[in-house]
Amino acid sequence: AAFGKQHPTVAICLNNLAQLLRHTNRIEEAEPLMRRALEIDEAAFGEQHPNVVRDLNNLAMLLKNTAHRTEAESLVRRALKICESAFDKKHPTVAICLNNLATLLQDTNPSEEAEPLMRRALEIDEAAFGKQHPTVAIDLNNLATLLQDTNRHEEAEPLIRRSLDILDSFRRQTGHEHPHFQQVNENYQILQRAMGSNEPD
Repeated sequence: AAFGKQHPTVAICLNNLAQLLRHTNRIEEAEPLMRRALEIDEAAFGEQHPNVVRDLNNLAMLLKNTAHRTEAESLVRRALKICESAFDKKHPTVAICLNNLATLLQDTNPSEEAEPLMRRALEIDEAAFGKQHPTVAIDLNNLATLLQDTNRHEEAEPLIRRSLDILDSFRRQTGHEHPHFQQVNENYQILQRAMGSNEPD
């Protein structure tokens, strides 16, 4: 073997394999690989190193829809704390952690905690990438979905329209449909139906 079993390159390979398993819904197989990757990177770099953030986020998002949701929230909060210490608070990696935490809190505490986190992530990504970047479109869709879920349809509509416009512009510029376009478009259709059903007869 070119590397020892505790080499950080092994952690990258474990994470990549775990992500493939996750995307084919093989959560139980992916989880031990992600936990091992986290252990390797913690041993190699230290528990507070930015390189550990990827592992924490990956494991948290894997555990999000399992019985380990409380652990997932704790992992993302730890990742966010590391990011805010290691990077400028307006760094895009901070925005990833904010969005991940907001996604976890969306069902339990949408307005009080999740929404401010999403708005902060959007602000960071707009400053980092520009207002027409696909990452911003995903942030807008996340925020619009939260607003939909809390019956704030009028606030959600301009955000999701803007998200669609950005992704449509991406398609025109690249000749390829963005991977999130269908999801955003579907969310927009759901919103339109909800707004239609709320109109007075």
